[in-house]
Amino acid sequence: MDMTTALFYIFSAILLAASFRVITARSPVHAALFLVLAFVSAACVWMLLRAEFLAISLVLVYVGAVMVLFLFVVMMLDINVDGMREGFWKHFPVAALVGVVIVLEMAAVLLGGFRLSDAPAPEARDVALGNTKLLGIEIYSQYLYPLQLAAVLLLIAIIAAIALTLRPRRDTKSMNPSLQVRVKARDRLRMVKMDAVVEAPAVPDAAQPPAGETK
Repeated sequence: MDMTTALFYIFSAILLAASFRVITARSPVHAALFLVLAFVSAACVWMLLRAEFLAISLVLVYVGAVMVLFLFVVMMLDINVDGMREGFWKHFPVAALVGVVIVLEMAAVLLGGFRLSDAPAPEARDVALGNTKLLGIEIYSQYLYPLQLAAVLLLIAIIAAIALTLRPRRDTKSMNPSLQVRVKARDRLRMVKMDAVVEAPAVPDAAQPPAGETK
């Protein structure tokens, strides 16, 4: 067993242990931290597979942005963990069955071991371009339609999340842009024609003495 194979099994063991702790940790903060460890371990495995772009993308996007957001949300919200665990044992048999099937599938794939020597040798064109450029060429040529479909699904998910969580606040004054666009001048200003009214001159009070005189 060479060093690369040994590192693969070490990072894979850490990844499996961290993934198991994500679903068994009692604290949501601890679960999020174990998920960060799982992402870093997966990035290390990708580095061993010479997929540097995917590894650094996983670290920057998920560990650096998504998980930081998760930690802020979890720490700012008052989450009732006991209420979330009420139906845990009821769904445990199905979850255990799915987990066993996944473990068997992974064991069947990794049964032959992890050997980079079995991989085909890269061509001179691939070495000159680099895996990052080759990945972009494959995504935007062979997998363009799946990429666009994934982008549309993510856009729908963002819009649905905003629509489900948006609630009007009664303690603030807000304006409806659609009503502002449809407004017309006659709705804002109404001209009313009124007859002129001539007022009678004011009659001085008899009890009040003229200016400069005293009683």
